[in-house]
Amino acid sequence: MKRRPLALSLAGTVGALVLTACGGGSGASTGANGVTTITFVAADYGSNGDNPSQAYWQDVIKAFEKKNPKIKVDLQVINWNDIDAQVKTMVQNGNQPDVLQTGGYADFARSGLLYSAPEVLSDATASDLIPAMADAGRQDGTAYGIPFVSSARMFLVNNALFRKAGLDPKKPPQTWAEVTADATALKKAGVEVPLGVPLGKEEAQAESFIWMMGNGGGYQGTGGKYAINSPANVETFAQLKKWADAGLTEKSPAAVNRTDLTKNFASGKVGMLNGFPGQLAELKGMDVTWTAMPGAHAKSPSTLGVADWVMAFKKGGHKREIKAFLDFAYGKENTVRFAKTYNLLPVTQSARAALATDPATKDLAPFLGILPTATSYPISDPTWPGVSAQIKTQIGSALDDPQKGLDALQKAAEQAGQ
Repeated sequence: MKRRPLALSLAGTVGALVLTACGGGSGASTGANGVTTITFVAADYGSNGDNPSQAYWQDVIKAFEKKNPKIKVDLQVINWNDIDAQVKTMVQNGNQPDVLQTGGYADFARSGLLYSAPEVLSDATASDLIPAMADAGRQDGTAYGIPFVSSARMFLVNNALFRKAGLDPKKPPQTWAEVTADATALKKAGVEVPLGVPLGKEEAQAESFIWMMGNGGGYQGTGGKYAINSPANVETFAQLKKWADAGLTEKSPAAVNRTDLTKNFASGKVGMLNGFPGQLAELKGMDVTWTAMPGAHAKSPSTLGVADWVMAFKKGGHKREIKAFLDFAYGKENTVRFAKTYNLLPVTQSARAALATDPATKDLAPFLGILPTATSYPISDPTWPGVSAQIKTQIGSALDDPQKGLDALQKAAEQAGQ
């Protein structure tokens, strides 16, 4: 199973499943012996059979049940390829789990299916969440989504190629003008792709958002209204077009996906690229610099932060048991272990502090530093998944005509909200 990119889609949920252990799926139940069973559906972060999340959660649940003998947790782990459809079917059939961990929460919250986060988290656990991550779980001012694991993006420089071009890798670009100058030098030095700008359908919504924020733009403005065709965003795509037209990017950015460019970066063909923690293993031993995203006139004030989510359904009515389980699952030992196992970033301040001082995770340090100021997609908006899907396939065309391309996406986003 190929792990899907973190938090890029709204999760659906579970259909005709047979849950492990108790085989449930219709909420919690209390047996004659006074033991309450809650159901828990989680996504699998393993890759190609390695490090399956089933093993991680079984260990957590075993320790939890030992400490809480009156609560049993009925676990089902589903791969990312299937979890959206299966969970959607489960909810439609009225068989939602007590706890769900997946990619998004907005539709479930809007439908009134979820407990609020304060109802199922202790004050200690809630206050340990990184504020920027926790705030992204709010819909109409109330927190329903509980961040589970996160990631963030940074600008990545191939130091060897910089030196080849006569550039100082200790002085990576901080402005778009500096990006232009450095990319031009890299091109003159024979670098195949001076600046990678993947606007293919794999993750065009992320690439675009990162550059938009560097110019004070984004997908939504004040009041949660879409502003895809804002002057700042049009100006951003005009700059991306200039780089592409000058041959400073790959050919046809709209047809190139992130996975392809990251492979090319690892093989020494790309000078600069927006990077993510998942590349760390691939870049082991390579001389690179991770730095803040360059912005229009100064380094960008923010970067993209993404998260996957935990939510608790009200139907089973077992708020107390859910709270006990979530408080245990979000303990520092568990959150640190999960982040280290999957090379991801934590969502709690205690785990972030622990990883920042752990020699085994020193490569994560730049991302841990930038995480508290990262900005999320407008994931609390139930229309975002559909709008995001259109952005993925269409925003690359805005390189041909920035105003026309972004106008079309703005119209589609406004229609989605009607």
